[in-house]
Amino acid sequence: MDSWDKAAEGPEKNTSETVKNSTLLGGFYLKTFNISDKEQIVVVIGVLLMYLLAVFGNVIIVTLVSLVSQLHTPMYLFLCSLSVQDIMYVSAFLPKLLAITITGDTSITFSGCITQIFLFTFCIASEFLLLTSMAYDRYVAICIPLHYPLIMSKTVCALLITVSWFGGLLIASAFSMISSHLTFCNKQEINNFFCDVIILLKLSCSDTTYIMTLFIPLEATALGLLPFVLIMTSYIYIISTILKIRSSSGRLKTFSSCSSHLTVVLLFYGTSVSLNMKPKSENSLEIDKLLSMIYIGVVPMVNPLVYSLRNKEVLKAMKSFLKKFQ
Repeated sequence: MDSWDKAAEGPEKNTSETVKNSTLLGGFYLKTFNISDKEQIVVVIGVLLMYLLAVFGNVIIVTLVSLVSQLHTPMYLFLCSLSVQDIMYVSAFLPKLLAITITGDTSITFSGCITQIFLFTFCIASEFLLLTSMAYDRYVAICIPLHYPLIMSKTVCALLITVSWFGGLLIASAFSMISSHLTFCNKQEINNFFCDVIILLKLSCSDTTYIMTLFIPLEATALGLLPFVLIMTSYIYIISTILKIRSSSGRLKTFSSCSSHLTVVLLFYGTSVSLNMKPKSENSLEIDKLLSMIYIGVVPMVNPLVYSLRNKEVLKAMKSFLKKFQ
């Protein structure tokens, strides 16, 4: 009987020591999608295609805007910046998800987790600010076109891009700094396919009350609500101006110049609002992962498609660029 007790205690003791040692090393385990072995290959192919299409599409946008002089305008410089950010975005998460799905190794180091938090926050924050800058650009172009060259000069464009990236950098630094100073007990499983800062705060043994009740709501208001209000205000003026155009062809042509941006805004904000406003429960965690996948993988993949397929200038630049290699 004693031998059976010792045998039973042995694995449990080893497991406890492993968990303790992993905690000391600062490692975590990511709980990805609940899939069967048959579904694994589908997920691998889907995530791989998503990653390749996102990187390839955004590299094309960056290349075209950089090399084609006709696209050296504020709107396309904003788009180029957005594409660079999207490449960073998908590269920070999808390769890790692929590795986990293929190997089954769900572990991630503490430093790797902090890096993911930094890149996630930086990309989300900078995208909010870039989309707001793009909305302002469309407002000036449509509502006060005669003053567009003066208001949206290259200097102003560069300043807005710098502010967007620097703002994202500040917010990302704050979140990664907070996360790096958290202490953790034996709870190491993060129920998502990436290091979600909200889940990490809930797992922490540290007192995170002020962060959850003060810092994050203020950050969400400044980063999410304020840009959204500015974007919607811009489009109220834009739509009002478009409706004043007498010819239907003129209205259609004017609206087409901002339809791509509006599509991306609705997709990005719609997903973010759905994820954050939806009631949280254990049964909804898989839905949360799917919604996270939309704005981590799908939105960066769709952005270049929306801006290329629905934009005559980009299509024209692409054709002229390809002719050089024929």
